[in-house]
Parts: sequence; structure tokens; C-alpha cells
Amino acid sequence: MRRRVAILGATGSVGRSTLDLIEADPEAFEVAALTAARNVDQLAASARRTRAGLAVIADEALLPRLRDALSGSGIRAAAGAQGLHEAATGDADWVMAAIVGCAGLEPVVAAVEAGKTVALANKEALVTAGALMIDAATRSGATILPVDSEHNAIFQCLAGQDRDGVAKLFLTASGGPFRTRTTSEMATVTPEQAVDHPNWSMGAKISVDSATMMNKGLELIEAHHLFGLRSERIDILVHPQSVIHSMVEYVDGSVLAQLGSPDMRVPIAHTLAWPKRMKTEVERLDLLSIGNLSFEAPDEQRFPALRLARQALEHDSAAPVVLNAANEIAVAAFLGRRIHFSAIADLVADALNAMNAAPPNTIADVLELDRRTRSWTSHRIADRAA
Repeated sequence: MRRRVAILGATGSVGRSTLDLIEADPEAFEVAALTAARNVDQLAASARRTRAGLAVIADEALLPRLRDALSGSGIRAAAGAQGLHEAATGDADWVMAAIVGCAGLEPVVAAVEAGKTVALANKEALVTAGALMIDAATRSGATILPVDSEHNAIFQCLAGQDRDGVAKLFLTASGGPFRTRTTSEMATVTPEQAVDHPNWSMGAKISVDSATMMNKGLELIEAHHLFGLRSERIDILVHPQSVIHSMVEYVDGSVLAQLGSPDMRVPIAHTLAWPKRMKTEVERLDLLSIGNLSFEAPDEQRFPALRLARQALEHDSAAPVVLNAANEIAVAAFLGRRIHFSAIADLVADALNAMNAAPPNTIADVLELDRRTRSWTSHRIADRAA
């Protein structure tokens, strides 16, 4: 039976990689829905190639353009929050959640509440609403499959194992483009340097998160929710080669690791075919040519985002919402050349100190705290520039 899929965020890097895999095996998959934020041309082209049933553009003002681009194709066009909800909850049985940032929270939660198998590439959803999402999945019977290479690696290493036998999780980090730079050197780096990742090809926002190592802090929080382990049982190791994607240590002293080429199509393929495996054309891992695998402890003095994320996780469920929202605004400001690279972590720390909020009980609470934090951080950036 062909698997019916929906891709939320089809024009981003994860969405495009998912489409590559689907289009390489069209007999195995049927595309129910594709969504994009504003890229009408790419969305329409992908929908036509895959004969998608529905194409959704998040920006409602662009719906007429999308309809024109799909004219004569028989593909239905929709827009806005209602269209995203339909794509997430429609007749697809497998949903790729790849909308970047907190913008993807509501459709991801909708897919979980609808009992779908959700391939989760949007780490911010679990960071900001992890407990709410896990509770929703328990009620609906949804399956959440992690797409981030690190969490997917842990998921694979845990397959068939009793979680009570787990001693510790190890999230590996490449260290990003500034792994060996001093604090003073990082103060003057440019957006172009920050998005030039040594191993992975990613979007601008996540590339900057890799450069600050905030991505690893967010993954720490995500791992807590996905695997049910407390902060002190999740360690981070810098592994510059990006060959070992993460590891699980068991109480008997055994350590299982998942290795692979640094290509997002590998973890995507794992979730796309799960519980089976599918063939991919990615470059195979050549350990002889790599030669050595090395590890370092992360430096929280040079990369304070790691410390901020762990503190947020250990504080309460409101703090990760603030952490994520402030980081998104700060990263956008850095990419827009309005603040220096080192100011990203400073702004996040300021927001965590300034924002007082009760732990959110609903998605509406999460979104309201997210909105207030973004507003506060934006004003803080404006004050810095004044």
C-alpha cells in the first residue's frame, strides 16, 4: 500500500530532501499535501511534479498567485492557518513537520491530535510545548518520529530496548564553523561566515544556531521530551567529523552509536519508511578515508547558549518558550546585520531574566508567551541600536 504523505514546509531544506526521496520512489508514496510560507513558484512546481492533492501557502495574500500557478493542474490551493490545519489533519497518514520556528507549532500539534505519524523536524515545537505534545500523542495514539539526525540516531539506538536500562544519552555536535575561534574573534564574525557550516547543508537560521551551539541546547530540551530523561542524564559531546550522530549508554556499560554520512536524507528516509528501511542514493560512509573520530567537551564560556538552554530546561516549562522566541528574534537581527554575533546569547539571557510567566497549560498560553517574548526582544534590540 502506498504511504500518503503531507509535507509541512516543503520548500525548506528538509522539505526538499523529503521530496527527493519520495520522487525517487513514486510507486511507494502518494503526496496528499504540500505547504510553504511564501515561495509560490517552488511550491507550485513541487505540487505539479508530485501530483499533490493540496498545496497551501501560509501567506494568504499569495493565494491568488498560487491558484494561477496551479491553473489546469487539478491541484487544490489553500492558504493561511486554516489551510495549514487541513494539510496537517487531512487524509495523509504520515506528516513531515518541517516548518521552521514556532510558526510550525499549531499545525504540528494539530497533526499529533489527529493521531498521525509525525516526522518531527521542527525542534521548536517540542522545545516550547513538549509536555503538551507528548500528552496529546498519548491521548490520540499519534507516533512522533524524530528527524533531527541526533534524535533519530538515539531513536535507532533505543529500538527494542527497555528505557529503564538506559544510563545516559550523548548528543553529538559538530561544533559549527567557529569551534576553534576565541570569544573576541567571534564578536566580529559575519552572517556569511556563520551560515557556512563545515559539514551540513542547512537553512540560514539553523546554521546560525549551529554556530552559537543554540541548536544543541534546543536539542537537549527536545531529547528530554522525546525520551523522558532528565537533564543530568543527557550529555553533549563535540564531534567535529559529524560521523557519529549520537549515542546511548546502557546501565551494563554498553554504548550504542549510530553512524552515517552527514546527509539529512538518511534520518528522513528512516522516518519515511519506518518501521521498515528504504534504499537511498546518499554517499556511503567511508571510515577508512575518514581515519579518525575525535571528541571534545563543549566550552560553555565561548558558547553560553548551551548553559542557557540547560538552565531553561531545569527551571520550568515557560523558560524554554522564552529561550526559543528570544533566540529566533536575535538570530533574525544578526542575519539582518542589526546586532553582532555575540549579542545573540546576551539577548536570550536578558529575556530569560526579564520575562516572568506561569508554566503554559495550553497551546494558546505558549503562543501568547512566545508573542510577548518576541515583542520584548525586538524592543530590546531597537533600544541597543538607539
